[in-house]
Amino acid sequence: MPPYKNQVQKYERRPLGGNPAQTESWALIEAAKRMAISIIDDNRDPKTIKDARKAALRLNWRLWTIFQAELTTERSDVPDEIRVNMLTLCKFVDKHTVGALVNPTPEAITVLIDINRNIAAGLAQIPESSDAVDNPQAETASGAVGAPPVRQDIDTKV
Repeated sequence: MPPYKNQVQKYERRPLGGNPAQTESWALIEAAKRMAISIIDDNRDPKTIKDARKAALRLNWRLWTIFQAELTTERSDVPDEIRVNMLTLCKFVDKHTVGALVNPTPEAITVLIDINRNIAAGLAQIPESSDAVDNPQAETASGAVGAPPVRQDIDTKV
């Protein structure tokens, strides 16, 4: 059984409005889900499989391009160390995606899925100070009410 088949259904949760970190986390997970689907759904002809993988890779690449553009604006309030690290990761994602578009193997796509899942897990754990103080009963990334977010819904085992 393909390694991500059990993970796909865990990603059906929509982000809460007004929380950019949760929205970014959801977008990364959605892109990871689409890439995972493209490598587990192999009951099609090879051209259709390759086209589906390329479409998922392009979607993910667009998302990372948006992150890159946001991180390079003057109004970005992301701390310098995180901004530099994320821009370095954006550069890696760009290069890796170009290679994966040429040869969209499950192994090449899995690297991007793992990056998305790890960054999404980190974003899901960023407390939104106004939400945490003003609404202690708000649902967290793990789905628990009033509990700190945990990585239960983003399984890192493959």
